[in-house]
Order: sequence, then C-alpha cells, then structure tokens
Amino acid sequence: MKPSLPKGVRDFTPDEVDKRNFIFNTIRNVFVKYGYRPIETPVMEKLSTLTGKYGEEGDRLLFKVLNNGDFLNKVNESDLSAKNSQAVLSSISKRGLRYDLTVPFARFVVQHQNEIAFPFKRYQIQPVWRADRPQKGRYQEFYQCDVDVVGSPSLMYEAELVQIYDEVFAELGLEVEIKVSNRKILAGMAEAAGISDQFIDMTVAIDKLDKIGEEGVRNEMRKKDISESAIAKIMEMLTVTTLSELENHFENSEIGRKGIEEMKTFHSYFDQKNVVNDVKFDITLARGLNYYTGCIFEVAAKNVKMGSIGGGGRYDDLTSIFGLKDVSGVGISFGAARIYDVMKELDIFPKVNQNSLQVLLIAFDSDSHLYAFNCLNQLRENGINSDLYPEPSKMKKQMKYADNIKVPFIILIGGNEMESGLLGFKNMQTGEQISLSIDDIIQKLK
Repeated sequence: MKPSLPKGVRDFTPDEVDKRNFIFNTIRNVFVKYGYRPIETPVMEKLSTLTGKYGEEGDRLLFKVLNNGDFLNKVNESDLSAKNSQAVLSSISKRGLRYDLTVPFARFVVQHQNEIAFPFKRYQIQPVWRADRPQKGRYQEFYQCDVDVVGSPSLMYEAELVQIYDEVFAELGLEVEIKVSNRKILAGMAEAAGISDQFIDMTVAIDKLDKIGEEGVRNEMRKKDISESAIAKIMEMLTVTTLSELENHFENSEIGRKGIEEMKTFHSYFDQKNVVNDVKFDITLARGLNYYTGCIFEVAAKNVKMGSIGGGGRYDDLTSIFGLKDVSGVGISFGAARIYDVMKELDIFPKVNQNSLQVLLIAFDSDSHLYAFNCLNQLRENGINSDLYPEPSKMKKQMKYADNIKVPFIILIGGNEMESGLLGFKNMQTGEQISLSIDDIIQKLK
C-alpha cells in the first residue's frame, strides 16, 4: 500500500520546520518581553471539559477518542440499532483532542489556582485539532500560539495584547490589519433591534459576513426566525464606522453604551504608542465563540486572500464553568499554520540563517577522515553547527551532498592538509576557497 496522510494534516521538511521555528521564536520572544510565562496542557482533555464551550458548531468539530479496551461493551443495544450517535458516543468516548488552547487554559487555572499568582500571564505554543473540512488555510491539525492574562478586568491588557499583535507581525515582516470591537456592542445591537434572546443567532450570522455577504447574513438570520424589521435595524447598524455614530443607536441599550465606554478606555491606553500596522474599529467583527464577553480582536493579512491569522478577546466568565467564579480573562491567538502559508506565498521568510548547519567536513581517505572527525569535535565544542560526511567516498558524491543540503561552507581535508595543518575552507555560494588552520576557521565561523 502506498503511504499517505489523512486529509487536513501535513508533513514538514527540515527547511519548512526552520521557517516555522522562525515564526514560533519570533512570537515567543515578544511574549516573554511582555512578561508572559509558558505552560503546556495535554493533547487530550475530558469531553466534559471541551463540550458546550464552543457552540453547536464547535462541538461538532471536536475529535473524539475511543475508550480503551472493548469500547462497545457498555453500549446500549437499542441505541446502537437505532444509530443514535449521541447516545452511543457517551458510552464509547470520554476524551477528545483539544479544539483550542483557551478552554484547557481555563481548566488549568481552576486546577492550579492555589499555585499561581493573579493576574496570571501565560503563553502556550501547541497544536490543536478540529474535524473541519480541509481547504486552503484550514487544517485539521495546526499550531496555535496563545497569550492570555487572567485575574484582572483592566483594559490595559487589551491594549497590551494588540501591541503584541502589532510588534510580532512587524518583526515577521508581514503587513496586517488588526480589527477591534466589543461583544457588548453586539449585545447592544441585539437589544436595539429587540432580539436580545436571539443574540447568539445574530452573532453567528454576522460572523459569516466576509464569506457569504450581506444577503447571506440576512438569510442566515431569517432561518433563525429573526424578524425582517430586526434584520433591517441590524444591517443598518453594521454600516456604522465610528463609535460616536453608534451612540445614537444605543440610547435605550445600557450594555451597548458599556461596550462603547470600554472601547474608549481601550483607546486611552492603546493610543499612547505608535504602531506599524493598521488598527481599526470594525462593528461587523463578531468572533463566533460563545465565551467572549468584552473586547474582541481579529487579524487579517494584507495582499493575500486568507482567513483570519489571529483572533481573541475578553472572557469574563470562562473559569466559572469549572467552579471558579469572578475571574476575568483576556487573550489572543496567532494562527501559525496560516501565518506560515501567507509568508510562504509572499516569499518573505528571511533568506539568511535558515540552514542550521554551518559547515560540512569532507575527507579524501581513511586517515584524513579520522583527522576530520577530530576537527569536527573542535568545531562543535566551540558552538559551531557542523557535520562530517560519513565516509571518504568520491569527491563528486560528497560535493553533490553538500549542494543538496545547501550548507554554506565546506572544509576539505586530505594528506597535504593533515601535514600542513592548513585546511581547504570553501564558501559554497561564491566558490571562493582559502587555506586556514582549524583555529582560524573556528574564529571565522564564530
């Protein structure tokens, strides 16, 4: 059978891993600079931890893990015969792969609340899994790079997180647009339209605006029995571009006015620093996840057609589902897989320092191969990433290997080089070759 991968997952070659690590390291360095600490959580969580946190669609996209052993042993025969998937599932699966890093983080905070100091600032760079339909920019396995702070309602942190977005993407050399809004503003829209009880239905529809357009959003709301008058009011508010315009619509909505107030407080912090990228208020921003309660963010790359490459927001009540009340949190996520795809399409990865191997040693015979191995040890002891071709085979074969691995320098060693102590040091890009001692080569490479 020909080997293959499941749809929605990918292998990465050494060059591709180097590029991904450039993204991870850039993001990690900024996280640390802003005072965030790393944690890790398991690949698997209890399904009871994950379900009900992402809305109906999110629950559907959870990967379930079968129970160990004879998982059909406890299944009710009538449920199995009736093909009652939900009833059968509760008997055969108690665990699932994590859908994101935020819900596991909320669980982590509750379990470790006596070991951490609040406000607790954490970052996490790990893979997540979603049983989504694979397409461009959408995978079933992908890395998220999350940064969150819990234990403070201060809107200073919203400003800080948008600064992190701006700084990371500036250092990656990727031009982006950072959209900012507030879920309370969306709640105010629902209240102003008289459909507060259908708030989630409204936000789910609005969240699809970029994909299905205005008429598509209208149809989505019609399917949820939202009245035509309410739809008209909502679509009118979606054309608003400034907070001052929006205030006129929220005369009778306290939560809507609260959302505007929070946006103004956010700007009082954020506007103190100049930014590289475009940051703008976007009333159409909804962020479909149910747990957001305040400011929300989303990042889109310029010059490339791709979905969001980052998003996040404030969640005031997420830990209460695990028994810890009144702990507010806010966080953002970087979609590393999409960032990688965008940077690859734009060809903006750095051209230097992508190859971790600095030099390859090439020996002409058995004696020089042993000599070269001693030189190899000296190079490595001095922190130089180096390797030796495993046998003194034909020069053409060794040089072809050096070309294939794109090593920037080679060291050539034969009988004459051993006798003189001057080794052939060749720049593979320019073709220039000079004779140097191993000590001089070490200094040159360092």
